[in-house]
Amino acid sequence: MNNSNTPHAASVRSEAEELLSAPAEWDLPPSRHLHHKDVLMQHIDHDRTRSTQARPTPRRRLARGVVLLPLASMALAGVLIVTLSGGDDDTSAPATRADRASSASATLNRIAVAAMATDTKPVKDGQFVYVESLIRSNEGTFDGPVRLGAVHTREAWMSQDPGPVTNTGWIRESGKGAVMPGQLVPVESSDPVPAGIDHPTYTWLASLPTDPDALLELLYAQTRVDGGESKEQAVFSKIGDLVSETIMPSANAAAFYKAAAKIPGVQEIPDAVDAAGRRGIAVTREDASSATRDEWIFDKETLAFLGARSYLTKDEANGVTSDTLFSTSAIMERTVVDQHGKAPAKTDS
Repeated sequence: MNNSNTPHAASVRSEAEELLSAPAEWDLPPSRHLHHKDVLMQHIDHDRTRSTQARPTPRRRLARGVVLLPLASMALAGVLIVTLSGGDDDTSAPATRADRASSASATLNRIAVAAMATDTKPVKDGQFVYVESLIRSNEGTFDGPVRLGAVHTREAWMSQDPGPVTNTGWIRESGKGAVMPGQLVPVESSDPVPAGIDHPTYTWLASLPTDPDALLELLYAQTRVDGGESKEQAVFSKIGDLVSETIMPSANAAAFYKAAAKIPGVQEIPDAVDAAGRRGIAVTREDASSATRDEWIFDKETLAFLGARSYLTKDEANGVTSDTLFSTSAIMERTVVDQHGKAPAKTDS
């Protein structure tokens, strides 16, 4: 489901970007951002060589694959600890876990119906899927108390070249809390990446089975597991990645939501808020293995995808409490462009 550049979206963007004037104490000098990015990569390389894990740790989203590499600043959230209370809404509904699971299945199937009714134009191999988001994630030092940074803008241009390619896209962040603000940063891989789960082009997505059981089987086979998470959580997160930052045929989008409804542990939250302050209904899954919980947030009326949130669910000695928000996002625009690094023209309609 694509987010169009409507007056409502523009109004929400204007209101949300007022949050960019967050307190200066949330900001880190550019040199510190680069330092933490270097340390992050060292931690990831170190984790890959470890044969055992001392304790569950938050998922390292940067290691998941190419589709998440544009979220360079949000990758810090996967390994840093937050000293911030939970989100704005109360997720402790009186309904039982079974009730929430049943509601989630019904909601995901309703979302699939709405996705099926969406008119999506094919994306050509030489084009780019452009996604503008508002994001908010952790900033600070590793293994120490940090705070959620300021809401800022992230633009991504994802290449549709079937490849194999070593450059699958570009990103640019702006505003307080941004990593390398204003710079166009390539999303690079040391090895050429063909179209596939780590380089999800429109053509590849269109080739996937639209039967949810067959699609789920493919996702279980091809999705990597990182950061101590369960296979179920890895697949749930991968589906969230794909439906949020790609464009695909309506039948394929519907199949992804129907497949998600079949993953054990998926539940519904009746009220949730994205990074732009828009309220909606959420589908969530908590993972004991990685001590994390992911939410996908949808508009209550149109069932369009709005954004996502991620939580830590394990109490820690340094101030983190159960169900602590560590990243949040909001999709403000998703469309197709012919050139990377250039935002689509804004319209008044």
